[in-house]
Amino acid sequence: MLRPQEGELLFNDELSGSPESRESVPSPLGNWKVLIVDDDREVHAITTLVLKRLRFDNRGIEFYHAYSGHEAETILAENEDIAVILLDVVMETHDAGLLLVEYIRNSLNNKFVRIILRTGQPGEAPEERVIIEYDINDYKEKTELSSQKLVTVMLSSLRTYQDIQTIEANRHGLQRIIEASASLFEQRSLKQLASGVLTQMVSILHIHPDALVCETSGCAFSDGRDSFEILAATGRYDSLIDADSLQQLPEKIRNDICEAGNKEKCLCYEDRYIGYFPSGSGRNVFIFCEGIGWLDDLNRSLVEIFCSNVHIAFENIDLNREIEESQKEMIFTLGEVAEARSRETGCHVKRVSEYARLLGEKHGLPPKQVEILRMASPMHDVGKVAIPDAILHHPGKLSEEDFKAMQAHAAIGQNMLSSSSRQVMQAAAIISRQHHEKYDGTGYPDGLLRDEIDIFARITAIADVFDALANDRVYRKACPMPEILDYFRDQRGKHFDPQLVDLFLENIKEFKRIQLRFCEDGDTS
Repeated sequence: MLRPQEGELLFNDELSGSPESRESVPSPLGNWKVLIVDDDREVHAITTLVLKRLRFDNRGIEFYHAYSGHEAETILAENEDIAVILLDVVMETHDAGLLLVEYIRNSLNNKFVRIILRTGQPGEAPEERVIIEYDINDYKEKTELSSQKLVTVMLSSLRTYQDIQTIEANRHGLQRIIEASASLFEQRSLKQLASGVLTQMVSILHIHPDALVCETSGCAFSDGRDSFEILAATGRYDSLIDADSLQQLPEKIRNDICEAGNKEKCLCYEDRYIGYFPSGSGRNVFIFCEGIGWLDDLNRSLVEIFCSNVHIAFENIDLNREIEESQKEMIFTLGEVAEARSRETGCHVKRVSEYARLLGEKHGLPPKQVEILRMASPMHDVGKVAIPDAILHHPGKLSEEDFKAMQAHAAIGQNMLSSSSRQVMQAAAIISRQHHEKYDGTGYPDGLLRDEIDIFARITAIADVFDALANDRVYRKACPMPEILDYFRDQRGKHFDPQLVDLFLENIKEFKRIQLRFCEDGDTS
């Protein structure tokens, strides 16, 4: 087996004027890989001579050489992107070439590479039988394969291989978009769509996959303010995926995005394309693709049609995101109404929501469950809207009768929320009823014990009590932090789930940061 090498002889004069063979700027995609499999070294030399300067789609040819079926297997296993194989039939055995075809199609499961069977002994492999029984793409006798015919069959095979690769890339891109469409309400749906769009753009424009998709606010591209996120990136821009500011992008990309944003239109240059997709909410999505050639009218039309569909897709996802944000605002407002009747601040429900999210993450809940918990926990005391003001605002210890009336808010809240079939509302109903249950079974309203209490309620109980102790209430001032921590240590395994208490204490600094972020002077979110 020899290393990949270029032929050393000059190209035949009869093909020097071929449009496909003219010198041009090298393609960023690199050369086409062609494997010559033949036990005759002269065949390798002649083939390399004829095809050395051949170019197709602005790409030359890189030759790989194998002198037996076994050597070819090794090369193919290491190079999945070989485009064409020029294959002899009779080598170390009379059917070595045919066995290699079976290995390629069945063992490697490579359906893309184009196989041209060349034989000097057609009697060993009759054309009709080989075509019927083996998945090859062309059959030539060596005596009939002139230099011009060899060039013709090579160009035809490369064109077919390119078309198949384009179709496969489109299939993968479409699959990514379908996955995004099926999960519009998932947290990462916008990024999944962006990744699929990027794959499609790279395929449509026949470019090297150096591209990215980013999202900005309506003003971020003009004044540099922080409202920026990379949704997807490929190729050498993959390292930019964590960029959170437009200023972190290379200057040329930043300037192109700013120009597209200021002109409010897509831009197409000789070596790059910048797509601009505004939304009604003030957010803008940009697609930057580098390494394209100048687009002809047909390809430009295809890109424009594709981008129109992309715009609609981004608009739909943005609309769903706006609906979700509106739902969150309504949930917080509902929680704040209950707290307002108790003369607590609206920041209380936001702090409880963030405490619950943090503790849920530390406990290892799946991201989707953490988000449901974050949205549902603010409604833990919604049943208080039905409790009389005289009881809610009583500054001292409640009488036994009044305390029973206060306890009713747990069941009232459940009744208010349980009629909804939404996951968040169902979770909120459970939290509302169970957040006053205690781990040792002494809580209310049902006296549930340990794991009988839903994990959402056990987490919310810690979040609610911590915030109640750490902030002023109508009946007392905030407790010092050391006393609060001592209380949780004492109530570990009594009021609270011991494992959750341990997580709370281990991460108390993060809980304090949330407390400072949502201070009593106002919401800083």
